[in-house]
Amino acid sequence: MKSAVLYVRVSTDEQAEKGYSQRNQDEVLRKYCELRAITIKAVIYEDHSAKTFLRPAWKSMLAGFKQNKSSRPSLLLFTKWDRFSRNTSDAYQMISLLTKLEIEPQAIEQPMDLSVPENKMMLAFYLAVPEVENDRRALNIFHGIRRARKEGRLMGIAPLGYANKCTENGRKYIKPNFPLANIIQDAFSVIAKGKYPVDQVWKMAVKKGLPCSRNNFRKLIRNPVYAGKIFVPAFKEEPEQLVDGQHEPIISTEVFERVQRILTKKKTSRSAKMVSPLELPLRGFLSCPKCGRTLTGSASKGRNEYYHYYHCSNKCGNRLNASSVNLCFSNLLKRFVAKTPFKELFKEITRDIFKTKTLQKHRQREQVILQIKLQEAQLKKAMDLLFKDAIEIQEYQSLKHEFESRLVELNRQLCTLPDVQESITSVLNKQSRRFLDLQELYKNGSLDDQRLLIATIFKKPLIYDGQDFIYSEPHSVIGLVFKYTEV
Repeated sequence: MKSAVLYVRVSTDEQAEKGYSQRNQDEVLRKYCELRAITIKAVIYEDHSAKTFLRPAWKSMLAGFKQNKSSRPSLLLFTKWDRFSRNTSDAYQMISLLTKLEIEPQAIEQPMDLSVPENKMMLAFYLAVPEVENDRRALNIFHGIRRARKEGRLMGIAPLGYANKCTENGRKYIKPNFPLANIIQDAFSVIAKGKYPVDQVWKMAVKKGLPCSRNNFRKLIRNPVYAGKIFVPAFKEEPEQLVDGQHEPIISTEVFERVQRILTKKKTSRSAKMVSPLELPLRGFLSCPKCGRTLTGSASKGRNEYYHYYHCSNKCGNRLNASSVNLCFSNLLKRFVAKTPFKELFKEITRDIFKTKTLQKHRQREQVILQIKLQEAQLKKAMDLLFKDAIEIQEYQSLKHEFESRLVELNRQLCTLPDVQESITSVLNKQSRRFLDLQELYKNGSLDDQRLLIATIFKKPLIYDGQDFIYSEPHSVIGLVFKYTEV
């Protein structure tokens, strides 16, 4: 008696378009075996493309045939040859392998005796037709995507910072996805300034909530989609090109091009690219007083500890003790005193920002207070009705118990929602002396905050002559808000 393993395969597209359901194939194959008294040893279900034989269920089945001879059937049955394979060369090799294992592959709806040489011509036809269909479908998809790109439309999954959308008539497009779009916009802006290395900008973006690995971030900042451009790769005699996209850009073309120049080391301005340890926050921001080159920094190992120095990589050999320079820089910041009008302005800005961020809690508190007032009014109304003999004492007591229970719960909620507006006013009044204190901000900030503060204040490299800093002109905004005094 012959035995068989039934192979049932579908792919997502075929199942949706042609109705090749697993249940239908299973039913047809089982009925075929029942009518011919063929013993079914196993049924293998596959949900994978037939372009290759690198299919999970097929590989597992074939491995079982090779390892256990007793598990081999005399027949491997499937409905049609395109269920078996859609690749002619791979199909012939697999048929040869199954024949060596003494297993005969057979399509019950397209049967043929493979021992007859002429039947191999018909087999070639059965195998070639689905392969040609696949190739034609793939080619049509390729040209369709290429045409869409030329028209400025991005096909497929939207890049990070964008979301896939669809118009009422079914036309697909991409749209900025906030707040991720804002994070990416900030990252491009920081890189464009040339003050931080890419890895450090990536870490800053991740802290803000960007779900992106280091390698993917490097690909992201090379993607012209964010500047409103679509890249069309070269094909045959057509060169590669950038076309204007139909989507909304997140950054300007100028910012994108500036970032690309920095990434390819064609920098247009001085930059402090090194990631500094805590002991060297000024590395990359100091200029050598002897030769004018940017000072780097490193640590030297002493007998019991490390000593950090800022030093020049040129032959001049200028070397500065990092502790002394850092202390002197902290004192330098003390010389920048905020002008009185800007202290008050800063206080108002801080209050506005705080109000915006706590607006939801403030509204919740107002809602709870309103509910408390309503419950108290309802309780008073019930008492008035009692005095007018409009309700019985039992009904009043029931209402009173209900209102008082609600008031207890509302007051409990109110305790968890303090008046944030009063609290920020109190904090601002207590901390008014520390507003815009650059030295305080620098001391209490993280390394990233310190380096950002340095880059924000000074527009030219700092020069330390061994005892003090030579005055360096600050950025115009800093000069407007602060006055420089000798203290």
